[in-house]
Amino acid sequence: MRSNFFNNMDQGQQLPGHFALQNSKMLRIHLNGDVLARQGSMVAFQGQMEFDYEGSGGMGKFLKKALTGEGVPLMRVKGQGLLFVANDADDIHLFYLENEGLTVNGANILAYDSHLQSDIQRVQGAGIAAGGLFNTTLQGTGWVALTTHGTPVMLDCGRAPTFADGQSAVAWSTGLHVGVNRTFKAGALIGRGSGEAMQLAYQGQGFVLVQASEGPTVAPHTH
Repeated sequence: MRSNFFNNMDQGQQLPGHFALQNSKMLRIHLNGDVLARQGSMVAFQGQMEFDYEGSGGMGKFLKKALTGEGVPLMRVKGQGLLFVANDADDIHLFYLENEGLTVNGANILAYDSHLQSDIQRVQGAGIAAGGLFNTTLQGTGWVALTTHGTPVMLDCGRAPTFADGQSAVAWSTGLHVGVNRTFKAGALIGRGSGEAMQLAYQGQGFVLVQASEGPTVAPHTH
């Protein structure tokens, strides 16, 4: 699996294949066929393109999205030319999968090759303990573009026991074993929230991509 984490992110950098970073906030896709992208993410394009709503891919996936809240609204872009996409000026991180899998928080998906297989799955080992943790799984060979709040860090889980805040973990290798660590005593010190800290624990050969945020802060109610 290749990732732009190991590449220079200079403006206009051309990566192998048809996904490239125009800059750290904008993805440039050399389109010659079709691609799946987050609805509303198009900021510009050059050439001839058509934009269509992408359905859930069958009743099974539709029900999974409805029941779990996981996934992201997608559009299918067809045509030829240059497509530029972005989302709220978030940082963009690229992966090139080579007959392998990636489990992703659906809210962080920006675009991916249409021939990749996608599904919504419970995170094995963490689903029940985390109150029902579901992610989107992408498998096959092709490009995936994710967004993160701030510049992320990619951790090699094969080097040491690895833990990440459940709201900060964006994506990880599907081959990792995932568990949950809960602590009440450290609730006021680790992360934000209701006094309970929950960390995902990863074991095995693979990586975890962690963003520099736990998501937007919810303002306290005044009533």
